[in-house]
Amino acid sequence: MDATKKFPSIMRRLILPIALFAVVALLLVAVLGTGRDAATIINIFSTRFLGIFIEAVPFLLLGTLVSGLLEVFVRPEDIARFVPRRALPATITGTLMGFAFPVCECGVVPVVRRLYHKGLPMSVGVAFLLAAPVMNPIVLLSTYAAFGLGPVLIGRFVITAVVAAGVGLVFALGARPQEVLQPQSLMPVMGGSGEGASGVLPSQRPTLRAGLPSVMEHATNEFFEMGRYLIIGSLLAATMQTLVSQEVLLALGQGPVVSVLVMQVLAFILSVCSTVDAFLALAFVGTFTGGSILAFLTFGPMVDIKSTLMFLGVFKRKTVAYLILLPLLMTMLVGIWVNLNIRM
Repeated sequence: MDATKKFPSIMRRLILPIALFAVVALLLVAVLGTGRDAATIINIFSTRFLGIFIEAVPFLLLGTLVSGLLEVFVRPEDIARFVPRRALPATITGTLMGFAFPVCECGVVPVVRRLYHKGLPMSVGVAFLLAAPVMNPIVLLSTYAAFGLGPVLIGRFVITAVVAAGVGLVFALGARPQEVLQPQSLMPVMGGSGEGASGVLPSQRPTLRAGLPSVMEHATNEFFEMGRYLIIGSLLAATMQTLVSQEVLLALGQGPVVSVLVMQVLAFILSVCSTVDAFLALAFVGTFTGGSILAFLTFGPMVDIKSTLMFLGVFKRKTVAYLILLPLLMTMLVGIWVNLNIRM
């Protein structure tokens, strides 16, 4: 293995220790700079970290199990038969796939990577990645329980569908998989690493009993690989929640533009799972504008700290930047438009 191939491997092994060191350094600065009791800060940090991590782990586990099932039992020709050939219908299909694979922002990342390895078109995967955390039956029920059948429920699903399909179409128009995806996410025939190949010929499908051991092996490997990104993201989210006063953010939450930006930042920092974020958003009703509530409920499930770190295991860094900026700008514009034109 030459030096150019060794360097990314070494960086992947070092990323968790570096993140731990950075978090410890930030907490130490907070203790020394604010004069607050060290034990209090550490208790707040540990409580928030465990809250984020424990909330997210079951959904990551679900996502990796689905990923293992896809790897073993789904053949590339199945994907080709399922997905339409034209860009627009294919992207719409990706937007609605969350109802077939009900996973949140933690679980959707390994599922998308496995689907890419099976030959899923890139734009379909991007639309599914952004839409699935909201466009699934679990989130539909939780949002209905929090807000009832009304503008928030309808707006959340419509905005998510439009943004996810729009970003997917952007990738369909000009991006090439080799320029967007990490090697381990590509099909082997496209230069992918072939990691996690099941050993079963593409034209064969194993029986359930014969395939389950391979499913568990793939799910375990995927869980530990994607889990380190979840840990790093949870550490960063807990650090931001500990060091950044929510009272400061709430004080900025007035006005048609500022309120939307503040709620988007809050969604990114809090990194709340999409299955429960509607109940958190309900606490801001009456304090924040309707457009900012919708921005919180649409942008947060698409992109937050922990999911951004997990994106790096599938996409190249430049692509991750687009996956953050495009949903950010689109949900921001929609939220501002709602504040200026619709009373909620």
